[in-house]
Amino acid sequence: MRPRLPLRPALAALLLPALACAGDRAPVGQPQPPSTPVLSNWTLVFSDEFETPGSPDPAKWGYEIGYIANDEKQYYTSRSENVRAEAGTLVIEARKEAYQGYAYTSARVTTHGRFELLYGRVEVRAKLPAGRGTWPAIWMLGTSIDHVGWPTCGEIDIMENVGFDPLRIHASVHSAAYNHTIGTQKTASVTIADPSEDFHVYAMEWYPDHIDVFVDGQKYFTFHNEGTGSRTWPFDKPHYLLLNLAIGGSWGGQQGIDDSAFPKRVLIDYVHVYQPG
Repeated sequence: MRPRLPLRPALAALLLPALACAGDRAPVGQPQPPSTPVLSNWTLVFSDEFETPGSPDPAKWGYEIGYIANDEKQYYTSRSENVRAEAGTLVIEARKEAYQGYAYTSARVTTHGRFELLYGRVEVRAKLPAGRGTWPAIWMLGTSIDHVGWPTCGEIDIMENVGFDPLRIHASVHSAAYNHTIGTQKTASVTIADPSEDFHVYAMEWYPDHIDVFVDGQKYFTFHNEGTGSRTWPFDKPHYLLLNLAIGGSWGGQQGIDDSAFPKRVLIDYVHVYQPG
């Protein structure tokens, strides 16, 4: 997301080349069975297939509540109207409704305080919403955010999409030296078949010396560790995962909000996190 709210040691094996996973090559469309890494040295360390209807597993997911930042127009809640497991997917639903002084509601779920990662692969299979004003994201923040703030904590954007440019998927990293507030963020984008019509696999591989981002197995962004310290590479410390759907905001709302087709939904088929070992 951009802009941002105020708010195992490295192993030699992690220097292996970037690896494609079977899930990246799965056909898009309806939810598919969970993917499995091609090589046996990737170990699944966190997963959710959202098979149990109702609230997301509280051992894995928490919520950020209220207005967060970015001049977004939604109020984040933990209500079932905004976030729930249903038919084997996690539904994050933005609704046009008056609530707590805001005109829209939505949800942001996070593994903060429950699961954190230092190096590995994050893989999320998702279908995105359509329509101007939507701003879904799959991303990570450094667990040090409560102590050092953003952007010093580090941020890895695995997937961002804005509804006024519906076929384009963005990946970025943010740090003290490289972030949007000073126009130095490191970012790339790729155009894919309609992400609101089909599920796609959004993935990131994180190593001590670089970060790669993929969509459906296609690598389109790499950020290298320059070896110049934490201002450029705060990615030697644990991060946690966030999934959300924002409405409007400084980026998502640049061409207004189309109110004609609410509710808007992000559907998450699964979240898998792997580490070597």
